[in-house]
Amino acid sequence: MIRLRFLGAAGMVSGSRHLLEVGDRRVLFDCGLFQGEKRIRELNWNRFPVPPESIDAVVLTHGHIDHSGWLPRLSREGFRGRLFTSPPTADLLGLLLYDSAKCQEEDAKYANRKGFSVHKPALPLYDERDVDRLLRQVSPVARGAWFEPAAGVRCRFHDAGHMLGSSFVEVEARENGDAAPTRIVFSGDVGRYDAPLYNDPAPPTPCDYLVLESTYGDRDHPASKPLDELEAATKEAIDRGGMMLVASFAIGRSQQLVYLLRTLMAAGRLPEVPIWIDSPMAVDATRVFRQHVAEHDFTEARLEGVAESLVAPSVHMARSADESKSINAKKGPGIIIASSGMMTGGRILHHLANRLPDPQTTVLIAGFQAVGTRGRSLVDGAKMLRIHGRDIPVRAAVRRVEALSGHADRRELVRWLRGLPAPKQTFLVHGEPPAAKALAEHLGKTFGWEATVPTLGAIVELAG
Repeated sequence: MIRLRFLGAAGMVSGSRHLLEVGDRRVLFDCGLFQGEKRIRELNWNRFPVPPESIDAVVLTHGHIDHSGWLPRLSREGFRGRLFTSPPTADLLGLLLYDSAKCQEEDAKYANRKGFSVHKPALPLYDERDVDRLLRQVSPVARGAWFEPAAGVRCRFHDAGHMLGSSFVEVEARENGDAAPTRIVFSGDVGRYDAPLYNDPAPPTPCDYLVLESTYGDRDHPASKPLDELEAATKEAIDRGGMMLVASFAIGRSQQLVYLLRTLMAAGRLPEVPIWIDSPMAVDATRVFRQHVAEHDFTEARLEGVAESLVAPSVHMARSADESKSINAKKGPGIIIASSGMMTGGRILHHLANRLPDPQTTVLIAGFQAVGTRGRSLVDGAKMLRIHGRDIPVRAAVRRVEALSGHADRRELVRWLRGLPAPKQTFLVHGEPPAAKALAEHLGKTFGWEATVPTLGAIVELAG
């Protein structure tokens, strides 16, 4: 029997976890943190639905925390198999997970010190020792190369165009005695076409079952160009005279922003203003990006006739806490890029607490903001933002740059899928319910496909 269990990102965006069971073998595809509203975050503390020691292997599509962030906890609870992922993701994974562990430990200490946690004492979900153990289980595999995470299960990675190292996974599962394999594709996160720094997503491979993300399944991104949109928002922020705060994923989005901002400044389309990258992880990730330069697409820089560089004298790297704190004394105009991308933790919170009350400040929203996050609250027009137990007034201007979204929209998902033979069944995950349901209807009308939205914990038997 071949079964698929939806253990996360079902009816929600975060916590991607899909368990493939082939007879008595178990392979887990992604193992992310639940993020967003409190009721969703609390799922991180639930016992894993199957014994972690019973999982033969994990296959990781990419490093973002909503896909990788529960892995150290899985290892702590008994998973001892191999973790397969692409070489760039393997190089980035430690940066992400050590940062996640550090943020959790620091937030727990801060909550205990200030006494605003309902847990006595507040504890981190995992620590750096758990990350150490997990990283010893990593096995990098080049894209296009078949590997066997468990007996009867073959996989290979293909470029998903979402971030450095991101992949969708082609799977062939075969029970003993099966004449032909059951073919499954796990999309991971599908990137956008013509996205800065990243290649277009590779075409999906034919499959019997498709597990497809639906983050933007109910909408299309506005027609715009990243350079033009970022130029307009940044010019406005510079004219306002204050700092522009950008809450950004430390890996991927931060490098895109630096690349585009430097391209605009080098081309004379923006004045030279200082840029602070306030994240040890982003600093280290930039080095990894430069090691894997063959994976990058520098079209924007070539079109502007400037150097293809992620570094410049005006780009300042803040690694230590003291370097981060020193930015508080800086006056604008300038740009501060800090994580986390949805403002759920990290150094961006301190900059927000310090600068949100200043009407000269601009907060640039440069990515998807899940329901229940501080980023979503700002997008929805919040006048106050709760940060570390205090209500901070929002007097800053809030702007969005839609063109920098890392997820394909509905139109781009259809473009990606066009030409794919109809799967027997498509399962829509990694989307809020309205987005997933809308995409199911759209795929039915466009392709005549049968698409469903699984519930959390659903178990589906796959026919060969």
